[in-house]
Amino acid sequence: MTVKVIPYLVMDGNANEAIEFYREALEAEVLYKQTFEEGPENPEYPLPDEAKNRIMHATVKVGENEIMFSDTFPGQNHQIGNQVTICLSTSDSQKSKKFFEALQQGGQVTMPLQETFFSPSYGSVIDKFGVNFQIYTEGEH
Repeated sequence: MTVKVIPYLVMDGNANEAIEFYREALEAEVLYKQTFEEGPENPEYPLPDEAKNRIMHATVKVGENEIMFSDTFPGQNHQIGNQVTICLSTSDSQKSKKFFEALQQGGQVTMPLQETFFSPSYGSVIDKFGVNFQIYTEGEH
């Protein structure tokens, strides 16, 4: 089992620009980048034009470490200074559940731990200290 702590930067429509900046400034390597338009379609929620080119998820490698990025969805609240979250990435769904349950004590769940198209177990929570965590389980789902 592995556990990684990864800084996750949430931008307001300029994640692609930030990725390119860090790629150059920090000699980073872009490992993965996907726009909302490249994600799976949901006929119940058609994708607005202003969301299509925003980054849904990206991973950049700086030296031996990774930084993850995404853009907010148009209209989502975004406040400069709160755009950094911590992504706890595990290879074990039970460990993800344990982390999630512990962090939600006295905190606020912003997305319940659940299966998604990109993870067998993913959720997000703001802990009792105001720190934003994303719990991500690697692997097949």
